[in-house]
Amino acid sequence: MLVHWFLAAIHLLAFALGFWAVLTRGTALRRLGTAGGGARSVLIADNLWGISAVTLLVTGGMRAFGGYEKGTDYYLHQPLFHLKMTLFVLILLLEIAPMIALIKWRVALGHGTAIDTRRATLFARISHIEALLLVLMVVAATGMARGVTFG
Repeated sequence: MLVHWFLAAIHLLAFALGFWAVLTRGTALRRLGTAGGGARSVLIADNLWGISAVTLLVTGGMRAFGGYEKGTDYYLHQPLFHLKMTLFVLILLLEIAPMIALIKWRVALGHGTAIDTRRATLFARISHIEALLLVLMVVAATGMARGVTFG
């Protein structure tokens, strides 16, 4: 029972960290796109966003398919779980372009060359959309936790 509680707590804390990190990244990108400078704060927030995503994936997978919660059958037949996973996939798809660009930024900064910040404002918008999708994932998760069903 303690492991169940621990996994749930880590999972929820990862949502909180992810929400903060992606909002912080978006704000830093917006500043970068309008004023220049501050690429390091973008990359730090991005690192935390990545850590939270991996933590969500691992703890969520363990909870849904590792026998620590209601069981795989419950999750696979729960519409809110499908909604939550759809939102997660949307976040992953939205994250492709910023992820590639920020990897290039890391490489450029490592070589001491200039970074291309032309799409920083776009990536800021994407980050804020991802934050909204993350909130919707939490709403779906709380419905699942309360046994909300449709039909």
